[in-house]
Amino acid sequence: MKSTLSITSNQMMFREMRDYLMIALGMILYGIGWTVFLLPNDITTGGVPGIASIVYFATGLPVQYVYFAVNAFLLMLSLKILGWKFSVKTIYAVFVLTFFLSVIQKVTEGLTLLQDQPFMACVLGASFCGSGIGIAFSANGSTGGTDIIAAIINKYRDITLGRVIMICDMIIITSSYFVLKDWEKVVYGFVTLYVSSFVLDQIVNSARQSVQFFIISKKYQEIGKRINDLHRGVTVIDATGLYTGQEQKIMFVLAKKRQSTTIFRIINDIDPNAFVSQSAVIGVYGEGFDHFKVKKKLTN
Repeated sequence: MKSTLSITSNQMMFREMRDYLMIALGMILYGIGWTVFLLPNDITTGGVPGIASIVYFATGLPVQYVYFAVNAFLLMLSLKILGWKFSVKTIYAVFVLTFFLSVIQKVTEGLTLLQDQPFMACVLGASFCGSGIGIAFSANGSTGGTDIIAAIINKYRDITLGRVIMICDMIIITSSYFVLKDWEKVVYGFVTLYVSSFVLDQIVNSARQSVQFFIISKKYQEIGKRINDLHRGVTVIDATGLYTGQEQKIMFVLAKKRQSTTIFRIINDIDPNAFVSQSAVIGVYGEGFDHFKVKKKLTN
């Protein structure tokens, strides 16, 4: 019993460490996109930095005050609705991003990339930023700001994270025109918004994609035990072949798409003659997968 608990705790620690490393990687990518491609080309961005910038341009109020106040409010919402686990990782991501922004700026000081090609800089910068946020979300983290709003709405409504962030940032970027009076910057801001949101959805959805297997094999018990080691359940179904009249055992397995190669390798090692059917599924809800997202009924 103690050994089982020890294995479980070690696995949980490994997953937590992996999440923090993935969040750090995401923040590095975000920092590269923002510092190397977007800022040098005066391309506006959304989120809390966009709000702070607009307030600064309009009133002269230092950006750090607005940035801190808005993020503090959103983090309080995050603590109440999303819990400590999400919020702690969000705070961690904010500190990591702040640190790497200064590092990247020093490393790339004097470097000029795509100065005369703002559209390409916009696309590349948005791709890096979207990838960074997507990796952070996949590790149950966030960069703060409108990411928190997106995560809260996504918890209760079946709306993609990228779409929620796009709506929030669209309002922010459009508002910048009333201060900057430059439609070109607004247009590039919209392009950045679209590309980063698209890349974000691709990263997050690819991490959540699931597949189902139907496996027919005489060595179903051995295959099933090996699949169980991947922390994936196996359901054995009794069946009869219509042509042969022989009784068969069919294994039904739901797994993450990234585990498909491992499952095929297990089957091939144990029974190369097994009959296997694999197909993609739209959604899988329950323990080990996504949670149900249904609209709550209003009560009088």
